[in-house]
Amino acid sequence: MSTSAPKVLYVIICAAGPAADAVCLVTAATDRGWDVCVIATPAATDGEFIDRPALEAASGRPVRSAWRRVGEARRNPPADAVVVAPMTMNTVNKWAAGIADTYALGVVAEAVGLGLPVVALPFWSTALDAHPATHRAVDTLRATGVRVLHGPGEWTPHPPGTGDGRRETYPWHRALDALDATP
Repeated sequence: MSTSAPKVLYVIICAAGPAADAVCLVTAATDRGWDVCVIATPAATDGEFIDRPALEAASGRPVRSAWRRVGEARRNPPADAVVVAPMTMNTVNKWAAGIADTYALGVVAEAVGLGLPVVALPFWSTALDAHPATHRAVDTLRATGVRVLHGPGEWTPHPPGTGDGRRETYPWHRALDALDATP
């Protein structure tokens, strides 16, 4: 019988329709043996995209969205891996550009620098996907080792105005499967 502590997974949640169901990801991750720490973007918390009580109950930890204060003790154990889901176009572009103006972006930028396994599962429309910056950002993140689940067989964008209808079919499991497949 193993007595080692479970590995720590940081789940970064952005302000997109599926964020309301992010408890599915947290529950699945804990079922796979992860100790989950949830970090939400300010837009996800301020816009009430997330179900904070459900996420806190599923993870056993407070949802974080702000930097800790100077001198404040570290609030979460160090991450062993990171999943960003749902990842918005705003987040992918800022992250790829090295902009860390929120706690969530700071965490993912640092995760790349630390060489942690990072999986990103997008959620945006075909109109946003058509913008050239989006593909440059995805390519940049992939070049840094981030496993971006974007493209046929992984995740594909939806037509504008139809995102709510895709919430129920958002493939949370693909993020964990990709993480499990990481060497």
